[in-house]
Amino acid sequence: MMSNELNAASWRKSSYSGTNGGDCIEVAPGFPGLVPVRDSKDPYGPALVFPASVWEAFVTAVRKGDLPAQGS
Repeated sequence: MMSNELNAASWRKSSYSGTNGGDCIEVAPGFPGLVPVRDSKDPYGPALVFPASVWEAFVTAVRKGDLPAQGS
């Protein structure tokens, strides 16, 4: 995946994110089999690209509460 593809991507923030500029991530749909992820506070910074199956497993674990909270 080329960085120019990510620059042209349509990024979206979670509907759970607030408007206070906190710790948010954005994902870019439209990349079959891949999920690009970036820090919403640094839109021109680096993006991580995960296989879709790995991202889905992460989201499932978060929703189920299987990951400990930070500092736990």
